[in-house]
Amino acid sequence: MAHFELGPGKVSKAVAHRTVEEIWFFLSGRGEMWRRQGAREEVVPVEPGVCLTIPCGTHFQFRSFGYEPLAAVGVTIPPWPGDGEAYEVVGTWDATPS
Repeated sequence: MAHFELGPGKVSKAVAHRTVEEIWFFLSGRGEMWRRQGAREEVVPVEPGVCLTIPCGTHFQFRSFGYEPLAAVGVTIPPWPGDGEAYEVVGTWDATPS
């Protein structure tokens, strides 16, 4: 389990996972989550109380709106195996430099 936070007005890198699935529960902030799995693609509004899944191999990216960070708790199934699990993919938005 991990706590994720993305600053106001920021956009994450787009990634996918090799072997794990994730469940995310949003705690604060507002934003959007883009997900693509094969031919299926969607952008979901996220805010406190929204829960979503990221199946293995799904390309995803998220961005934060407003004045507070977008924060979520995520759980991986099976447990996170370590470096190399996530790999960058082409996203729908330009990522904000870190």
